[in-house]
Amino acid sequence: MTALKNEIAKILGFEHTNLPLQTKYTVLESAQEDGYIRQLIEYDSCGDKVPAYLLLPEKLDNNPAILINHQHNREHHLGKSEACGLAGNPLQAFGLELSKKGFVVLAPDALCFEKRRENPCVEGFDFWQHFNEVCYRIINGNYMMKKVLEDAMNGITLLSNLPYVNGKKIGTLGHSMGGNTVLFLSALDDRISFSCASGSACTYANRMENNVGIEMASVIPNFHGKYDIDDLVSCVAPRKMLIVSAEDDKYSKDAAYIIETATPAYKEYDATDNLCHKQFRGGHALTQERFDFIVDWITNHSNCVD
Repeated sequence: MTALKNEIAKILGFEHTNLPLQTKYTVLESAQEDGYIRQLIEYDSCGDKVPAYLLLPEKLDNNPAILINHQHNREHHLGKSEACGLAGNPLQAFGLELSKKGFVVLAPDALCFEKRRENPCVEGFDFWQHFNEVCYRIINGNYMMKKVLEDAMNGITLLSNLPYVNGKKIGTLGHSMGGNTVLFLSALDDRISFSCASGSACTYANRMENNVGIEMASVIPNFHGKYDIDDLVSCVAPRKMLIVSAEDDKYSKDAAYIIETATPAYKEYDATDNLCHKQFRGGHALTQERFDFIVDWITNHSNCVD
């Protein structure tokens, strides 16, 4: 799979082995909560300052860690705060729940969301900034996905350098837009040992055939000419990955096909048990059942990492 990873990294404009070695960050605020400390931080990412919450459990000693990638949901005023239970949908608050289970959690704002908006005090759908960020990069021969991955990889570096984090137990999680980030990030960053992509396992081919929208960062010229989402999942092998889908969710419509197509890559490592697919009833929105299943899977599989 190394050759495939290199090819995909090259089309995105960087070498997948060229990962950041250190990420500097500044603590802006700190609050003691029930069972954890919540720090508002800014970390460096290729010239940008990325606002994020860093959640620290009461006991810090060889902890697992996880990068939470928040959803889109046409709510650009939400980002890290929703992932940490401070705003929005409680069923998106994976960071809050996992911190209580002993995880060190990093939840950053994606570009164009919450504090990374031109008008951060205005609630709602800020389409044009997001659209322009994509277009300006493409006409300059660059891609939004490259920026998304740079920010995420710097976040993984930040977690891996914390003295109380077990570097072999670093994962990533996301739903919808966040799940798209998980798929690309997990494929290219071998430091990630366990991943969950929810509501996002749908091939480009299926989306175009069924007139389903494509998340802006996933608009990568010439990518679909040779690759698709199953190639990303294949690159994750033999590491642990959970794909969560729903019967009536058009954004995870062909998850079963993706799993079937990526399974041979896991078979090469005799690791088919590490690739998991759980389909639920319902549509795109998370339910309590799905939320609980994801938290349990993440907790159990982080404990199983060697």
